[in-house]
Amino acid sequence: MTKYDLPAVNATLNGLSALLLAAGFVCIKRKRVAAHRACMIAAFSTSVLFLICYLTYHYLGGFTRFQNPSWFRPYYIILLTTHTILAMVIVPLILMTLNRALKERFDLHKKIARWTWPLWMYVSVTGVAVYLILYQIFPQPPP
Repeated sequence: MTKYDLPAVNATLNGLSALLLAAGFVCIKRKRVAAHRACMIAAFSTSVLFLICYLTYHYLGGFTRFQNPSWFRPYYIILLTTHTILAMVIVPLILMTLNRALKERFDLHKKIARWTWPLWMYVSVTGVAVYLILYQIFPQPPP
């Protein structure tokens, strides 16, 4: 595997995280607490793996700049900006939400999870969208 494989790995991990988040949501709505816990721990683990791969990619000099088509660039920048800001915001929220669940403080867990889940889902889904735009829909020339 080379650094050029990592964007696809990252997109796969983001997509898997989104699927696990969705499954965890369905499980808790159906009162399947153990299944919810398993899905959410798996989503957390997948997101940690993503972060390791993402940081590795950029440490190795991976970089892609969106250039063409120029008419789509403003939409891409908006998507990337919201994704990036929320990706930074979501980390402490995920840690607080997980911590409250592990300490069995479910009343507080539920209150913060109402914010954490949709933001985490947005970051995971838009991560896949960024990959698709950069590498599949509008492949960019190497920097």
